[in-house]
Amino acid sequence: MQQVGACRQMLAPGTGFCASGRMSAIDNLPPLREVIAAHGLSARKSLGQNFLLDLNLTARIARVAGDLTGADVLEVGPGPGGLTRGLLAEGARRVVAVEKDARCLPALAEIAAAYPGRLEVLNADALEVDWAAHLTPPVKVVANLPYNVGTELLVRWLTPPAWPPLWTSLTLMFQREVAERIVAQPGSKAYGRLAILSQWRTEAKIALSLPPEAFTPPPKVRSAVVHLTALPAPRFPADPDVLSRVVAAAFNQRRKMLRASLKGVAPDIEERLRAAGIKPTDRAEQVPLEGFCALAREVAKG
Repeated sequence: MQQVGACRQMLAPGTGFCASGRMSAIDNLPPLREVIAAHGLSARKSLGQNFLLDLNLTARIARVAGDLTGADVLEVGPGPGGLTRGLLAEGARRVVAVEKDARCLPALAEIAAAYPGRLEVLNADALEVDWAAHLTPPVKVVANLPYNVGTELLVRWLTPPAWPPLWTSLTLMFQREVAERIVAQPGSKAYGRLAILSQWRTEAKIALSLPPEAFTPPPKVRSAVVHLTALPAPRFPADPDVLSRVVAAAFNQRRKMLRASLKGVAPDIEERLRAAGIKPTDRAEQVPLEGFCALAREVAKG
């Protein structure tokens, strides 16, 4: 399994100087190429490491998160700290960076020294660490997520015990396919559980798209940055656990009619579907978010 928090190192192309001169001038830290060379941070395929070459992009990602002044920022997988430096330069009150690859810790320590009291580094797996214990609201999450665990982290952030969550926004890099699933609309092949979980409680949009050539080594897929803003309350009333169960059952057999895919949810599922305004012969991808919430309310009646 790929390590959560593994490096996503970021270099400036060509000369070895930061593509964002402003960022380098603000923190007076050496260019990332020098940092990576000094600490021997070569890419490791076993960790799924891809180096983002253009620091203009890391600065743009930081700005997608909006005004960071007065906010704590959670970053997953900072690597040698290209995005970390951008977040701090953009005015983040504090950054809590979760990094599993211990090779990156000395580089991050240099950034911490340049920003006294504003960077805390947790050498841990993001799936296991209690990051909330280290953050003070308002909190924003900004991260280049490891591809194979990014979805799991997103689902956890979208399904906290209580809503609104600790965080106010998520600015996350995924492979493009996952990003499209987050913002997908009914009737598309990308529409599914992830779209419903995301759009039920957040305003989600794709903010940036990055080609494979932006990374070294280039991944086999395109990447995209998604920005999700937490809504004060869900768009439609529904019990979170019931909604999750209904949606999972519906899309686990998405080619089947709902009366078949949901027969295990309730013995009288056809009646409940009709009561929710859904045709029993519809398939999951045809049902909008509001319909699934209505069905979850019908199922919750027992």
